[in-house]
Amino acid sequence: MSIFSQQPRPWQVSLVLGLGVFAVSTAAIFIRLAMQEAQMQGVGFSLFVAATRLLFAAGVLLPGWRTVRQTQVSRKAWGYAVGAGVVLAAHFVAWVTSLSFTSIAASTTLVTTNPVWVTILAWWWFGERLSQLTIFGIILSLLGGGLIAWGGAEGSSVGSNPLLGDGLALMGAWCVSLYFLLGREAQREGLGTGSYVVVAYTVAALVLLPLPLLWGTAYWGYPGTVYLYILLMALISQVFGHTVFNWAVRWVSPTFVTLGILFEPVGSSGLGFLVFGEVPGMLVVVGAMVLLLGVAIAIFGNRN
Repeated sequence: MSIFSQQPRPWQVSLVLGLGVFAVSTAAIFIRLAMQEAQMQGVGFSLFVAATRLLFAAGVLLPGWRTVRQTQVSRKAWGYAVGAGVVLAAHFVAWVTSLSFTSIAASTTLVTTNPVWVTILAWWWFGERLSQLTIFGIILSLLGGGLIAWGGAEGSSVGSNPLLGDGLALMGAWCVSLYFLLGREAQREGLGTGSYVVVAYTVAALVLLPLPLLWGTAYWGYPGTVYLYILLMALISQVFGHTVFNWAVRWVSPTFVTLGILFEPVGSSGLGFLVFGEVPGMLVVVGAMVLLLGVAIAIFGNRN
């Protein structure tokens, strides 16, 4: 437990962050499995999946409210945490819905373009600067991500409206970028990682709670495996994966964290092959190599 309460070493951050990236890579797979089991997709079912995922996650963390009630921090810290929960809810609505309209590769690639938006927000909001090498690495990473999306779209029969799905995934990227920055500021204002995620996940769950019903989609009546997949997604992708990211931005630059998350499309594409038999095309393979090279360059440049 000391790794979470004390200043970690660089290799510890890298190891835990890697495990977190793998955890979030499973989210798209669980969502697709849930859609297949329910034989449903679209906005209504996506709202149900997003809301149930956050409700499960908030429920698991419910005992943490004992610590939250005893926490003495500024109103600004609470404001950042609540704001993070609101944009987290928006992120899940946009991204989960995107998987109804476009491929796993395209969706996960576009939603992980957040290094660009984090960089722009950090520059505009906090005046942070990046080296030219880091900027080059980001551009190269995004180029690789674009090749993955292009190759995934060509090699998959999934995608009833790719343009809409890609746009929703991009909106998800904007929201999650703001979520990471708000989370960093909440923790810098003195709110611990555990208390922060309890507040953010609970707020997101409360925001999403009425939306499926307002859309005319019920929370009940699905096969038991649908709820199992959503529960696994909540525990693995949300409680573990996203909490790792929130912990990491406390110790390292949010740009470093979001660059690491660029590995998610690679992991999701690999899992998509194992679970659904989706064979990546040559563009996906080349894009993955370019993406990884770009991440390495950007991280190296950010250390100087």
